[in-house]
Amino acid sequence: MSKMYFTEEHDFFRKSFQDFLQKEVVPHIEKWEETGHIERFIWEKFGEMGYFGINYPEAYGGMDLDLFYTVIFLEELQKINSGGFAAAMWAHAYLAMTHLNKEGNHEQKQKYLTPSITGEKIGCLCVTEPFGGSDVSGMRSTAVKKGGHYILNGSKTFITNGVYSDYLIVAAKTAPDLGNKGISIFVVDRDMEGISATKLDKLGWRASDTGEIAFDNVKIPAENLMGEENQGFPYIMQHFALERLIMGINAHARSEFALEYTIQYMKDRMAFGKSISKFQALRHRVAQLTTEVEVCKTFNYVTTKRLNDGEYVVKEATMSKLISTKVSDEVMYECLQFLGGYGYMEEYPLARLFRDSRLGPIGGGTSEILREIIAKMVIDGKAYKKAT
Repeated sequence: MSKMYFTEEHDFFRKSFQDFLQKEVVPHIEKWEETGHIERFIWEKFGEMGYFGINYPEAYGGMDLDLFYTVIFLEELQKINSGGFAAAMWAHAYLAMTHLNKEGNHEQKQKYLTPSITGEKIGCLCVTEPFGGSDVSGMRSTAVKKGGHYILNGSKTFITNGVYSDYLIVAAKTAPDLGNKGISIFVVDRDMEGISATKLDKLGWRASDTGEIAFDNVKIPAENLMGEENQGFPYIMQHFALERLIMGINAHARSEFALEYTIQYMKDRMAFGKSISKFQALRHRVAQLTTEVEVCKTFNYVTTKRLNDGEYVVKEATMSKLISTKVSDEVMYECLQFLGGYGYMEEYPLARLFRDSRLGPIGGGTSEILREIIAKMVIDGKAYKKAT
C-alpha cells in the first residue's frame, strides 16, 4: 500500500527525519517530559532542516510539498514516545501556521509565517475557552473595535504552546449579537500588555506546555485582523478537517509503535517454558488489534490523498479521528496488559503511551461531538462547505 502514496523521495525524507529525531530530539525527551519545557534550540533545528515549511509556499521559506510528507512528519514524531513533544511541533506547524497561511495577508505572513518556518517564532491557536469546549460558537471572548484598534477581553484554555509561544492566533467575537456569524481571527504578539498565561498540569503530553490564557483589555492594532471581520467561524471550521485528520494519523502511528514494541516483548518474554507470543489468547488479540490499526491507516491515507487533491473531506476527517483514536486507546490498554507488571512501570514505554493516547478522543473535538457531526451529515443530510 505504501507505494501507492509514497515515492522514493518520500522514503528518503522519512529516513532522514528518523535520523534527525534520534540524534537531535530523543536524547532530550526525558528532560522535557520532566520539566514540561521544550528548549528553544530544537525549534530552530527543525526550522534549519525545513521541517516546519513542508507544506508552505516557497515565497515565505517553505518547500510547498504534498501532504504525504506531512504524514511522514506526523508518523515519525509518534514513534519517539513523547506525545507532548509531537503535539508542540504539529500544533505550531498545522494549527497556528495553517491560519497564518490561509487567512494572513502578505505583511502578516512576512512578519509571522516566515520566522515560524525558520523556527525563530513559535505560534499557538487559541479557540477553546473554559466555558466553551467543543462549542466554538459559544465563546465569550470579545474584540471590540475602537478607532484603529480592537480591545480584546476573555480567556482561552487547553492551549498547546500556550505559555512559551511568541504569538497567538486568537478567535474572539467582534459582533457578539450575531453568534457564530460574529467571530473574527487575530494574530496577537505575546508581549502585548494585558496577556497572561498559566501553565496547566496534565495527565499526559507532559513535554508540551499547555496553558490557560487571559486577555485583559489587550489593545490589538486593526491590521492584526486576519481575513475578513466576522468570518472567523467558517475559517475555524474548514481547518478542523486537517486537524482531525492529523489526530487520526497520530493515532494510527502511535498504535503501530506500541504494537511493534509489544510484539517484540512478547517474543522475548518466556512463561511456562515458551514465549508468550505462542499463547493463542494473546496471539489472536494482537491479530485483531493489528487488523484494526491497518484499516485505520488505510482509511487515513485515502483521506489524505483526497485532501491533497483539493477535496473538502470534513466527514472523512471526522471519521478518521473518531475511529483511529478509539482504536489507539484499545491498543494502549491491551499492550500495557500484555507487558503485565512491566507495563505499569515508567521505565517501559507503555505507561507514557497509555497516558498520551488518552487525549486523542478529547482534543480537537470530543468523540461525542464528532459522532453528532457525523450523524448530521449521514442522517440529516447536512453539508459542510469551505469558507468563501
